[in-house]
Amino acid sequence: MEKITEKLLLEKGSPKTNELEQIKTLNLSRLALKLQDLPVRLLSRLQSLERWDLSGNRLQELPKNLELPALRYLDLSDNQMEDVTTLESLSSLEELKMEDNLYITVSDNYKLMVLLPNLRIYNGKDVSTTANHLRYVYSENLRARIIAVWEKSFHLPDPITAEKMSTLETNFVSAARQQVKFGPSSVTDFTKWRVEIMAKEYLRSLTEPKEEPESRESTDTKENCGVSAPTKRKQTASVMDTSIRLTPRKKLRTDLPASSGEDSPRKSSLRLKPQTLTQTSTVRMSPRKTGQPPSTPTRGQMRAETPGRGSKVRQTKEDGAQIKQKEDVSKKDSKATELQRDADMLPTIKSCTKTQPVHLKPLHVLQCHSKQDSSEDFSTQLWACAFQPLPESAAGASGGSRLVATCGGDSLCVIDCETGMVMKKYKVPGEVFFSLAWSTVMMSRGGGASAQHCSILAAGGKRGLVKLIHPRNNVAYGEFRASRKSLSVLRFNHHQGNFLFTGSYDNKIVMWDIGGVDSQYNFKVVQLLMLEISATPLHICLHPTSLSSHLLAACEDGLHCYNTQLGNNNNTTKSRSKEMEITFPIYKKEDKEHDYHTIDGLSFLTDDIVASKNYMHGSIYLWSWSRTMAQRPDKKSRSVCAVVLAELQWANTEIPYLALNTCPGRAYVVCGDDEGRLWTYHVTNLQKNSFQTGKPILPTEVLEWPAPVRKGLSQVEGPSINSVAMDPELRFLVALSDKNMVIVWKREESS
Repeated sequence: MEKITEKLLLEKGSPKTNELEQIKTLNLSRLALKLQDLPVRLLSRLQSLERWDLSGNRLQELPKNLELPALRYLDLSDNQMEDVTTLESLSSLEELKMEDNLYITVSDNYKLMVLLPNLRIYNGKDVSTTANHLRYVYSENLRARIIAVWEKSFHLPDPITAEKMSTLETNFVSAARQQVKFGPSSVTDFTKWRVEIMAKEYLRSLTEPKEEPESRESTDTKENCGVSAPTKRKQTASVMDTSIRLTPRKKLRTDLPASSGEDSPRKSSLRLKPQTLTQTSTVRMSPRKTGQPPSTPTRGQMRAETPGRGSKVRQTKEDGAQIKQKEDVSKKDSKATELQRDADMLPTIKSCTKTQPVHLKPLHVLQCHSKQDSSEDFSTQLWACAFQPLPESAAGASGGSRLVATCGGDSLCVIDCETGMVMKKYKVPGEVFFSLAWSTVMMSRGGGASAQHCSILAAGGKRGLVKLIHPRNNVAYGEFRASRKSLSVLRFNHHQGNFLFTGSYDNKIVMWDIGGVDSQYNFKVVQLLMLEISATPLHICLHPTSLSSHLLAACEDGLHCYNTQLGNNNNTTKSRSKEMEITFPIYKKEDKEHDYHTIDGLSFLTDDIVASKNYMHGSIYLWSWSRTMAQRPDKKSRSVCAVVLAELQWANTEIPYLALNTCPGRAYVVCGDDEGRLWTYHVTNLQKNSFQTGKPILPTEVLEWPAPVRKGLSQVEGPSINSVAMDPELRFLVALSDKNMVIVWKREESS
């Protein structure tokens, strides 16, 4: 006892035990301590202890009911720990190290995350999302199954006696442990342990009902995927109000978070504080520079970003917050003369019945990809977004999807555009996501049940890994390595949802069959085809309706077409070279200072019309797929010039990788610029000779950057808009910036 007491006081340098209450850091490592060497009476006096190192001992457990209210850090690595439940009383613990304890299992890790409500760092890794998932999402699934067992086979005795309740509890808990099946087999011990606790709690709630606690944020991960995933927020006012909410243009405001006793982990990440951005110009670094190996060249070098131009602003105040919005640009500059129908105009976009332009208003601005949830993060660049595709039946009933996936930095988010809620968030420490894609695969349910459709997300970036995620069930169910270098683009084949194309910085496009999944999320990935390209691919497009085997690859050295038809033999994995290159008239203007070959925007507007954008060219081309392909009657020509139908006037900028997108259902082309504006084009007809006239079509409307700002802080100048996405009916438009902001626009319904 004297030896232990002396060691306890080592930090204070005093032999007086009455100073134990002031000790904040205690090192008891490498002393071969066992449980009996830890005097509970003495330890309980360490009320100020914040950091405790017990590494390198022989501990199998800690003293039970040991209360150290100030303890935030505990190192139990290199011990012989077996019973982790003895740590339950250390409720303030935030960081725990348990490495090199041979008897600790995955189930034990999960138990710790449930037992310690404040645990964030485990063995040096941030486990917040995993822990929250186990505490809430996983527990809710178990609770539902436990209740089902009760309702099927049990009921309260009448009259209720202690003896009958004791017997009932034994039988009910035993039945629940046997019948409740959930999660992978590797955590069966954790599941049974959790079920036993929750079954007892549920039974007590039937006789001693208590008020249900408020639902909290929940997150998810798949243990063996390396993805900490996903954040799901309950749709309550306190969470909804954490985003910047933009109401109609005449009355813009920023909602402040409702006061609550416990701040949401995401709230701080949504508070804009952009004063540093308006004081100095910033340098835009594309993902092709920050994410790729230094040896990989790109056409666009780092360029100083043009400072946001000065403009008059108008202010409104509400709820103590402000939003400044730039005055609308002159209608003469931002409005185009509408394309009128006449006999000389073709082709008509027959697939679109919505002939009137839409009017969009800013609705939300969110900072949901912040590093460490910091409101000061205006450096994380966001790169890709896409709306969840819905089956035709579902889309028709609900008016289309309002869930959009966004990626940038080390995270991927699924956002409800209507509410501005971040429904789920997946984080992969060390990753930088550049691309994502939605698809639908088949999920087998076992037991003879028929397979069902399952909507999944694929995401990839700097690490060359593809993450596979099932957002609806809060599961990041797998990953596979697609390249040794960074991934630049992902695209599913919409005709066959299990076929995935990945483009990477090793100048390759690979076609994969990711198959379906079973009820336990087992899956198999097979490489089907490899396309050899001469530069980094930036976009991949397949024909929207045709089962044609052609693939368009927008690359840093041009637009290339490939044949992806699979053969009937086993040689389909052999590499293939490009079938042809599609060139553009702007190439004729190239010189030593201007190289227009980088295609940084590509999308089909109709079954035949393609919209594409050449880097540093101040226009967007609309060209005919069928007429361009018809120039190769003998299939021998390796280069054909695109049959341009029209040019759309766009911004003059030297900033690369500002991607365009299209909404065929509304006949819209949209592309952001380097000042936060969105150039929108409602294209219902194309003039037959519009290109020959040399007069680019003006935008239908240029949506100005909404310039969000918090009270007392300067406004955020317009950033570069890296990517845009629209749902099929253009009810929502989402734009991603290079300054960590997701901007959601909503269509204004005509009165």
